Amino acid sequence: MDQLSETAVNAIAELTRDAGVTVQNITPPNIPGLPSSVPVIIDPKSGSAKSVKSLVEEWRETPDRKRGTAKVHTLESFIHLVDRHKTEDSVIFADIDWQKPSLTAIIDYHEKGNGGEADNGKHRIYYPFPLSEEWKEWVRFNGQPMKQGEFAEFIEDRIAELATPHEEEVADWQDKLGGKVAYPNEIVMLSRGLKVNAETKVVNHVTLSSGEAQITFEEEHRDQNGQKLVVPSLFIIKLPPFFRGEAVRVPVRLRYRVQAGSLIWFYQLYRPDVYITEEVELSLQRAAAATELPAFQGTPEMSA
Repeated sequence: MDQLSETAVNAIAELTRDAGVTVQNITPPNIPGLPSSVPVIIDPKSGSAKSVKSLVEEWRETPDRKRGTAKVHTLESFIHLVDRHKTEDSVIFADIDWQKPSLTAIIDYHEKGNGGEADNGKHRIYYPFPLSEEWKEWVRFNGQPMKQGEFAEFIEDRIAELATPHEEEVADWQDKLGGKVAYPNEIVMLSRGLKVNAETKVVNHVTLSSGEAQITFEEEHRDQNGQKLVVPSLFIIKLPPFFRGEAVRVPVRLRYRVQAGSLIWFYQLYRPDVYITEEVELSLQRAAAATELPAFQGTPEMSA
């Protein structure tokens, strides 16, 4: 019992003696997690015992233990704060979910070993990786169908993130996924052509042996003469997945469907989880090395 609690118990004992009530320490069964003695109030009339905990807690000026979750905004802050509070049983968990990755340190984690004592697990430090706005936009529309005009506007708004493919990338991705890998100017021309033809009817689309596709548009006042656009099957974007992080190159598959004479467009980021997972694993290794704590991939037990 700490000095404050002992003072409180003594004060209560003095007050209760005048009423014929006594405060005694009893020894509870040898159960893990229980103190060696517990102060109780003994009613002389009934002989019943009542805990003094609620009375003592009214005197408390500081918490009985550390608890709560601190949320930090940088990996450096996470490392420093964990290092400040860690114990020999503290651990770090990494959630590698690519859409909401995070690191969580459990300061008061269970004692290691089969016979180790359980701890509360209520003092935590949480670092949700700050995804960049560019990355969140590409993920938000990933696989979402868009009309011609909508897709054209989306591409024009994200021109800064289009990247010129390297020669080895062209060969590699064409070998893996097939089709043509587009250069930024080709994607821009495609988007502008779509914007021009947003109200016209699609009358033809042909997939060529080269992997390219051609879309033919027909305006209402024309016969069979329309503007043709070459459609690549893949392009490259370059952007940082995390705020103020390093940029990565991500291949994007381009797809379309013809529905009732109109085009529906969508794109698919190729394995976006890979880039997030790699960054989270590196950050986990860095945090574990800096704090000298064990690290795990997964999520910790829910605190009761």
